[in-house]
Amino acid sequence: MKSPRSLLRYAMYGLLMGGADIIPGVSGGTMALIVGVYERLVAAISTAVSLGLALARFQFDEAWEYAREVPWGLLLPLAAGILLAVRVGAEVIPPLLSAYPQHMNGLFLGLVAASLIVPARRIDTFTPVHGVLVVVFAAAAFALVGLPVFDRTAPGLLRVFASASVSICAMILPGISGAFLLKALGVYEPTLTALTTLDLPYVLTFCLGAAAGLGAFAKLLDWLLAHRHDATMAALIGLIAGALRALWPWGAAERVLRLPAPGEPVGSVVLLILVGLAGVGGLIWWSQRTDTPRPETTPPS
Repeated sequence: MKSPRSLLRYAMYGLLMGGADIIPGVSGGTMALIVGVYERLVAAISTAVSLGLALARFQFDEAWEYAREVPWGLLLPLAAGILLAVRVGAEVIPPLLSAYPQHMNGLFLGLVAASLIVPARRIDTFTPVHGVLVVVFAAAAFALVGLPVFDRTAPGLLRVFASASVSICAMILPGISGAFLLKALGVYEPTLTALTTLDLPYVLTFCLGAAAGLGAFAKLLDWLLAHRHDATMAALIGLIAGALRALWPWGAAERVLRLPAPGEPVGSVVLLILVGLAGVGGLIWWSQRTDTPRPETTPPS
């Protein structure tokens, strides 16, 4: 049984993850890495998926065993924090991004860039193969976040389902922003509108798509973390580094990297980049005071 202090801490982690997931260019998976719950979260989701599959097959004895293995004291507070942050963030963050795009991108750039240290420190032995993985995945992420935006007008429910199933995978991958993929697929703004207006058919379709995508991807990611941990961390470093393109403060709307144009803010943006770097540094320091060492991973059943 988790203590109230642990439950509150996990809820706070969920707030950070949900707040990150609502921002195009920032990943909730990155925040999970920063606060030290990433591997446990992926394993917990994988076990919960196995529970759901056992129930679907009416194998209740097996389902009960999986239910006992799920760390509910971690998942439930995280989920509560994520849902609260997404609901509030849908009201607060888009207006800030619209009013201060360069300043907000500068802050997020600092936050995400500082998080590179987290997967790097989790690699036990860095090899040339890991270096190749960093470069390959960085290049892939760099190209991905440069994709043009699809049409944003009234997406159909089938498109909503497919977009949710893809973006939810990105939301648990550090570096690849699920919100950014929703934006590239043209359903970011309609999804925020559906959340704020409580459009139930849209929201339910989105949730079903997210559940389908998460269920399929979490099992694969759990296996990779259990059997290829260092290689997976190297790939995550590349994903985070390459995705920084989406957060470059100048030219992000045009999907180009350029220097500041005359009249665009520079000093205040650079200051916010430094604030973001310092903020994540402090968060890492704080999480290390209460975090336990990374447990040895075991192959999933």
